Amino acid sequence: MVTFSASGKYLFEQLITSLVQVDKKHRLFVKKRLDWHNLIPSWLRRRHLGLQAKGQNFMLEGSDFWILGGSVHYFRVPRQYWMDRLLKLKACGLNTLTTYVPWNLHEPERNKFDFSGNLDLEAFIWMAAELGLWVILRPGPYICSEIDLGGLPSWLLQDPDMKLRTTYKGFTEAVDHYFDHLMSRVVPLQYKLGGPIIAVQVENEYGSYYKDPAYMPYVKKALEDRGIVELLFTSDNKDGLSKGVVHGVLATINLQSQNELDLLTTFLLNAQGVQPKMVMEYWTGWFDSWGGPHNILDSSEVLKTVSAIIDAGASINLYMFHGGTNFGFINGAMHFNEYKSDVTSYDYDAVLTEAGDYTAKYFKLRDFFASFSGAPLPLPPKLSPKTAYDPLMPAFYLSLWDVLKYMGEPIQSETPVNMENLPVNDGNGQSFGYTLYETTISSPGVLSGLVRDRGQVFVNTVSIGYLDYNKKKIDIPLLQGYTVLRILVENRGRVNYGDNINDQRKGLIGDLYLDGSPLKKFKIYSLDMKKSFFQRFSINKWSAIPETPTFPAFFLSGLSVGPDPSDTFLKLEGWEKGVVFINGQNLGRYWNIGPQETLYLPGTWLDPGLNQVVVFEEKVAGPMIQSMEMPYLGRNKYLN
Repeated sequence: MVTFSASGKYLFEQLITSLVQVDKKHRLFVKKRLDWHNLIPSWLRRRHLGLQAKGQNFMLEGSDFWILGGSVHYFRVPRQYWMDRLLKLKACGLNTLTTYVPWNLHEPERNKFDFSGNLDLEAFIWMAAELGLWVILRPGPYICSEIDLGGLPSWLLQDPDMKLRTTYKGFTEAVDHYFDHLMSRVVPLQYKLGGPIIAVQVENEYGSYYKDPAYMPYVKKALEDRGIVELLFTSDNKDGLSKGVVHGVLATINLQSQNELDLLTTFLLNAQGVQPKMVMEYWTGWFDSWGGPHNILDSSEVLKTVSAIIDAGASINLYMFHGGTNFGFINGAMHFNEYKSDVTSYDYDAVLTEAGDYTAKYFKLRDFFASFSGAPLPLPPKLSPKTAYDPLMPAFYLSLWDVLKYMGEPIQSETPVNMENLPVNDGNGQSFGYTLYETTISSPGVLSGLVRDRGQVFVNTVSIGYLDYNKKKIDIPLLQGYTVLRILVENRGRVNYGDNINDQRKGLIGDLYLDGSPLKKFKIYSLDMKKSFFQRFSINKWSAIPETPTFPAFFLSGLSVGPDPSDTFLKLEGWEKGVVFINGQNLGRYWNIGPQETLYLPGTWLDPGLNQVVVFEEKVAGPMIQSMEMPYLGRNKYLN
């Protein structure tokens, strides 16, 4: 940390006192609306140089510095486990924590910010500082990160002309407002102001997108104008390096293969001259998509590549050190030749497992990084216990069609409205979950329309099939009289990486046609399945499970836990597709197409005694829900 003289310390304390209010209990900073960059005195900026790029080396306060980093995302890890994960990072021999900042979670509705609970970014950063870790912050506004829309809030798509990740006015105005709020929290955490943040990333992998040459200079200036004074850098993979460089910003690369190491010496040297080399993302594994395998990377291969990166004179950040979980509906998707949504687990085959357990990679890397430490590494913390609880037998049931009567009046619309433009959530639309569209028809025919991402089609309450990216038409059978046509549409995850991020509106997009004629007069229900959603139907509204349940439906059961709740993994064998909620917490999606077959249930989310378990199942319910000590993430496929 910075050391001050007596007079310097006094001046610094006066500066901080004039600019921020400090809540010592929670260690939160609230900046007054002042221009930080101009108010930071020049003597302070000269005296405390922070992380610098000097020739081929990083330097921190005049001494050579090697960044040995690891990525952990606070929003993917239960807050009660943050300390455990960071202690394990430090015990692995790493000196720097890196994390993204998800705009869509912090500003879920315009001008309504959430930095509480699991989103308490400042508490996470100070926790790292208490352990002696430096921090590299990656605030976006776009972060990719296999999160819905790359971390951009879905309400941006209410603008039909929106051009995300450009200098389009509607986008930059939203970014400016968000950065005003975010940077007021981040600026006091910088190294030059006594905090642990030594570097800040300018956007993320923009060279692979590159729709506007003015955009990256805009983001750079937006950060600097709000008081970011630490080292700035960009981060790009091999496909974007040629376009991702920004004047005055250090370029770094993302890679997985040793075959790409020549980029460290060839491209970076040609692009920016002699500068420190940094692999900002060395991919220790990979994410999984529904319907695919569980991707893994051999631990020996990881050690070889990490060793080669260090031997090449480069600093490194392990992405991911600990992946965690896409709790709720936050997972993203890829869409190139076909749409593929990401699974709930973000285990990533990382250095720590989804539940924070050690892997072979951990111990090999710990032995390797120990050689960089001048003192013995701290002992790795003990693992948290895992338990197999008794199987859960669903006791009560409520069909979706019965739930609708507790939902209040539906939205009435002459034509379908996509999720983002629904008049809900104070005009911010619907971000996640399901939307139900209803209309009446009086004849059979061929139903067609643009459904994003998956729409289960019902005649009255009978399911007749699905519409999605591949199946764009479905036959409606012969009817007698007027019949209710229903389509339950699920947002399976907005694309987080690719050229088509502006085309990520969900629900019914445009008109729905029967034999080529547009259908009219819709009732629309927003089924976001937030905690408040379940408060609408109390226990007395549930009924015993009938011999032949009507689907989709909610199933209620209780999980009995002793005085010391432990982590476990839920397996829904015999169930087809849906979502699991524990005490109101959304664990995420399950789907029998795999690869993931278990859902991680953190013990910290369980209460001693009886815990409420609700399963929303779309089509087929199993006899029970199993609890297991070990996860099963699917059939392994080794990455090349």
